[in-house]
Amino acid sequence: MSGTSTYQPRGPFMRWLERRLPIGGLLHSSFVAYPTPRNLNYWWTFGGILSFMLAVQLVTGVVLAMHYTPHVDHAFNSVEYIMRDVNYGWLLRYLHSNGASMFFLAAYIHMFRGMYYGSYKEPREVLWILGVILLVLMIATGFLGYVLPWGQMSFWAATVITNLFSAIPWVGESIVTWLWGGYAVGNPTLNRFYSLHYLLPFIIVGVVMLHLWALHVVGQNNPTGIEPQTKKDTVAFTPYATIKDAFLLALFLILLGWLVFYIPSFLGHSDNYIPANPAVTPPHIVPEWYYLPFYAILRAIPSKLGGVIALLASIFILALLPWLDTSPVRSARYRPLFRQFFWVFVVVCIGLGWLGSKPAEGGYVIAARILTAYYFIYFLIILPVLGLVETPRPLPTSILQDVLKRKGIAATIVCALALPGLLATSAPTSAAEADAPPRLRWSFAGPLGKYDRGQLQRGFRVYREVCQVCHGMQLLSFRNLSEPGGPSFTPAQVAVIAGEYKVQDGPNEDGKMVERNGRPADRFPPPTIRFPGATPPDLSVIAKPRGYERGFPLWLFDAFTQYQEHGVDYITALLKGYELTPPAGATLPPGAMYNKYFPGHAIAMPPPLSDGRVPYTDGAPATLDQYSRDVSAFLMWAAEPHLEARKRIGLQVMVFLIVLTGLLYFTKRKVWSRLDAHA
Repeated sequence: MSGTSTYQPRGPFMRWLERRLPIGGLLHSSFVAYPTPRNLNYWWTFGGILSFMLAVQLVTGVVLAMHYTPHVDHAFNSVEYIMRDVNYGWLLRYLHSNGASMFFLAAYIHMFRGMYYGSYKEPREVLWILGVILLVLMIATGFLGYVLPWGQMSFWAATVITNLFSAIPWVGESIVTWLWGGYAVGNPTLNRFYSLHYLLPFIIVGVVMLHLWALHVVGQNNPTGIEPQTKKDTVAFTPYATIKDAFLLALFLILLGWLVFYIPSFLGHSDNYIPANPAVTPPHIVPEWYYLPFYAILRAIPSKLGGVIALLASIFILALLPWLDTSPVRSARYRPLFRQFFWVFVVVCIGLGWLGSKPAEGGYVIAARILTAYYFIYFLIILPVLGLVETPRPLPTSILQDVLKRKGIAATIVCALALPGLLATSAPTSAAEADAPPRLRWSFAGPLGKYDRGQLQRGFRVYREVCQVCHGMQLLSFRNLSEPGGPSFTPAQVAVIAGEYKVQDGPNEDGKMVERNGRPADRFPPPTIRFPGATPPDLSVIAKPRGYERGFPLWLFDAFTQYQEHGVDYITALLKGYELTPPAGATLPPGAMYNKYFPGHAIAMPPPLSDGRVPYTDGAPATLDQYSRDVSAFLMWAAEPHLEARKRIGLQVMVFLIVLTGLLYFTKRKVWSRLDAHA
């Protein structure tokens, strides 16, 4: 259903090329003259947004792959190397990880829009099935990519999900062994997942081209669900649809920019900033938010095989939608009974997402089973029966009549761009039974936040004189201490600091390790004290995985207020939370101390700080409270050394996007006003 092309190549080369390869005419007929129903609302723009986000994921993914090391001993550190040492590597990584969330958000809105307006009905069955195939490919690609950072949640999510194949009778165990490349998730698994994660996006591109081809053959559906009758029912794709798509895309990019530049870890899981450890299982394993509804369905079935079947059926049943819905009317606008059941279905999907983030126990399991039952009842019973018993409202005679009747009514953009709140859950490592730390004020909080240089220098002093005895910081280099946005030591001071450390160099001619004085380019050496059987955590990223759960609706306020200081609040409270006399009824194992902010309250580390422990030379009080704040701020910088650059660039980008959105809005009104004048 491509438009009649009026393309005339300009220039001798383009005319020569057009006679031999008419790609210009193809593009013109497909994306310029292509007839588009004139009553499309903003929900239809998410197809274009998906194309843009696919391009973003491809570009950022290819560049990230140039620096990533797919090895279990180096994967976690290589991701941190990208974040710290690659030029704008933090931007690439945050764009890719948050871009995946926005990709799925746009895809889910796109699919719900298709379900609401009946875009799966004849003659668009193949178009819809290709969309379901794209969803499956996206789910597979996203899961494979989630494993690559090789953090705790990545490793254990890979272990849990791949183990599902063992439920397949007779061949399940062999499939799992083949996926793992051995008898446990390890280096062969990571290599295979990396290769497939790199390959599948290009397969997605191929299926997207088929999807677009099918769309141009049968034409776009529209809110009325009736086909165009005359030329007055349609408009050229360019400029009418393109300017509308560009306007909403700019709004969508504001949301993406907010995530990337101000709350980049909000949609992720804090445990993924802990290196993968096969010997320590997280208390609650959850996938990314966009898998949570399917994860809830999986856990709602008591049988492992039954859960796997229900999980797969919940996805593939979407492909049968053109035949399960027996109503001859496409659009829910004219199906009042269907509309009520549809919105209940949307609430059920959001509820399943929320339940997928909760432990599989007690009332959560019962609720998940009820919602899972409704999910399948909607497709297998409600849709077929509604088509037989429902009396639809009269349809308009043409799209133009619908436009004139509904002129001035716009789609609700805010709802389209709202984050799926109940699905976006973050589960910090601190347990719920520990006291919630008090929320503190930090200089680096907020959109214009910056580190306090004096505080960072004092915090480094506390780390060097107290913490480094037991805790390393091996992702940080000495030279980072003099880089912009950090403690602002001079290069000469950094050279002196590095020279005070002993660093092991490569083996000499006799094969022995050589010990020398540190240099600014060296990373901080391991701690001087080693503990048999238990290694204290490295402090390079400790401010990210440490935190506490605020729950609904406080997490929603955190998204708008950019509150991302859970980790430093927790560390500060932990350092001050020791009680020499445990409360009545508290039992501690031998050698443990009581800390009211530590999960379980029993902590093996004795109180590291006390008043007067570290002398300050800048006049700051040498107190436990000051030490705790200073070292926590330093650890925050160690985890986010580019925080100031991120917020500075973010402000510039957000101002640009807001201005661009305003210009596109007024341009859109101007373009469409010409059309309305001739309606």
